[in-house]
Amino acid sequence: MRILVAHNAYQHRGGEDVVVEAEVELLRSRGHTVEMYQVHNDELNGMPKVQAASTTVWSMRSPRDLKDICDRFKPEIIHVHNTFPLISPSLYWAASRLDIPVVQTLHNFRLLCPQAIFLREEKICEDCLGKLPWRAVTRKCYRQSAAQTAVLAGMLTVHRAIGTYRSQVTRYIALNEFALSKYVEGGLPADRFRIKPNFVASSRSPQWHKRTGGMYVGRLSSEKGLEVLANAFRLRPGLDIDVIGGGPLEGIARDTFGTRWLGFRPLDEIMTRMETAAYLVLPSICYENSPRTIVEAYSCGLPVIASRLGSLADIVRDGVTGLLFNPGDAADLADKMAWAEAHPEEMMRMGRAARAEYEAKYTPERNYEQLMEIYEDAISTLRRKRDTASRPACA
Repeated sequence: MRILVAHNAYQHRGGEDVVVEAEVELLRSRGHTVEMYQVHNDELNGMPKVQAASTTVWSMRSPRDLKDICDRFKPEIIHVHNTFPLISPSLYWAASRLDIPVVQTLHNFRLLCPQAIFLREEKICEDCLGKLPWRAVTRKCYRQSAAQTAVLAGMLTVHRAIGTYRSQVTRYIALNEFALSKYVEGGLPADRFRIKPNFVASSRSPQWHKRTGGMYVGRLSSEKGLEVLANAFRLRPGLDIDVIGGGPLEGIARDTFGTRWLGFRPLDEIMTRMETAAYLVLPSICYENSPRTIVEAYSCGLPVIASRLGSLADIVRDGVTGLLFNPGDAADLADKMAWAEAHPEEMMRMGRAARAEYEAKYTPERNYEQLMEIYEDAISTLRRKRDTASRPACA
């Protein structure tokens, strides 16, 4: 199959960029010819604000680029990841004119919430769900800027009005059931969705002995729950926890965890640590979509202690593959961590279940099967649409 992957890369490389690269590598390893149409948000540096705003709503460049690529490459399908802000939704209309099916993976909630994670003042906020996002503008939800939020809200309003999201995407990929329910609640067509989680390639054999201590791996920021974890540690300073990552709350991490804050670490080292740790902590206070960190932990047989919130409550099965605690509740988190450290055998059992969950849902092999089913479904759907359009109308 000839596959064109479109992605607007972020200025600060994140999990979504890693997922895109992993999927491209997976497809190529199975013999498919994959071409990337990628632009990078570094292009925004020095771009006039008016140009950046108009491009966000409707890029004039993307349709031209797409036609040039498709004339040369002739893809059978276009798989889109992020279009914000430089590719823009104009890509979907260009693909439609070229009669090529589009699959769109939704990595966050940007189509429903300008901030993308349904969080305001460190609390869940769904005020824009299924509505015009004018409240987000007055509250400066995107980067604390009314102007930038207005551009994003304008993009969403325009493309909802002209039917872009309802008519120009052949198939959407949601990463889990919770995310799917929010997309449908927000007005996207349920019949166009398929579910496919992220995956992790792992050849590691989990260790089932000498596993001690906990880990936090991620951005040191409020939405990720770093302050909740810090407060839990202050309540029980004897907890055995390493903190890996960087971000705006590095000062809190340094003051609270001291030498147990390890800063950034390469993925290989993180995975090695996951093989000997007893649990991973994921204390997010926002709607996570499908954290790759959980899949990495499961692949290493590492159970997860996570917020009972959004998709986390589905991905982590309480008492089976980990433990859930009340979101934002530092005392409850401290209790769960203390219980985990006092019950190593039970955590080992959960770790085995986590590894089984990985093997059933999150391997490259399973992900490839799902991806091919979605691609073939999208291609056959467009073919049926063509056939229907070509039939003569009944007299």
